[in-house]
Parts: sequence; structure tokens; C-alpha cells
Amino acid sequence: YQRRVRGKDTVLSVAGAVVDAVKAGAVSRFYFIGGCDGTEGERNYFTELAQSVPADAIILTAGCAKFRMNRLLQGQTVGPFPKLLDAGQCNDISGVIAIAGALADAFETDVNGLPLELAVSWLEQKAVAQLLTCLHLGIKGIHLGPNLPAFVTPNVLDVLVKTFDLAPTTTPEKDFAGKLMNA
Repeated sequence: YQRRVRGKDTVLSVAGAVVDAVKAGAVSRFYFIGGCDGTEGERNYFTELAQSVPADAIILTAGCAKFRMNRLLQGQTVGPFPKLLDAGQCNDISGVIAIAGALADAFETDVNGLPLELAVSWLEQKAVAQLLTCLHLGIKGIHLGPNLPAFVTPNVLDVLVKTFDLAPTTTPEKDFAGKLMNA
């Protein structure tokens, strides 16, 4: 039995070892998969993404999607780390940002310069505050879905795409071309 690493503080407590593993080539990328992976068929996107990440990648998660992923990834490791690092609930975006910020500081870059892929689930209104927080901090390259919020009209989407490199989710293979095991 292998315990999952849980919560921002626990994940941050192993940040130095994670940085060393990246520098040694044992960890290639991080995938933040956040939010809910509901029961509707199109919501399987996040589970499919988790199953497709490379063997040497770590998944950082916050939200209900982790419950499906945990079953699938139970016992899988990347070096000495569990494949799934749990940063908490979906409304704890501050913890995820703190982890990404600590990694960025360790690599002397910003969050956008990290080997980090972002897939965020839109399901509830609290996701709006989380998305706006990320955009305010200048975090780019977020894949949002499987359905976009109602306020994201074609014109708003155009601005988000051009300004923040935000993309609606399609399939994991298309969204992360060349960055997955089967891509």
C-alpha cells in the first residue's frame, strides 16, 4: 500500500527532492489536472489524460477528479514519488499556485517556463474565481473544459486564447500532442 502525498504543505515538503529528480532526468513533466471528473461521458477527459501521461511525469491534482485517478494510478511511482500528488480540494487553487511558484523559484523561471501542463475542469461557479486568479497571475496555456462557462462567448474566448493561450479541451491526444505516452 502506498499513501498519496496530500495537501499543499505535504507536497511542498518534498519540493527539494522533486527538483533534484527533475534535474537528474527522473521526472520529465508535471500535469496539473484540477476540478471534477463527473459522471457524464465527456467528463472522462481528465481520467483519459491521467492514463496517458508519460511514465516519468508526475500528476499534481486538486479536486474530485483525483478519486478516479487514484484508483487507476494506485501504486504507480515516478522515482521515489507517487505518480499522483494531491494538493487538496478544487477550491484550494492557492495551494496549487504555491506549489507551482515554489517549483518556478527553484528552476529560476516563472510558472509559464516550467515543464507543466494545465488541464482544468469547468463544472461549478467557483471555477470562475480560480480561473480568474490564474489569469490575473499571468498563468498561460490552460486547457479548460469539457464545457466552457456560459459567459465565454466567442468574442471572450478569442481574447482568452490570444492573451492567455487558453484552449477549450478536445481530446487529451490533441490538446497535449507530443507530450503524452501514446502521442
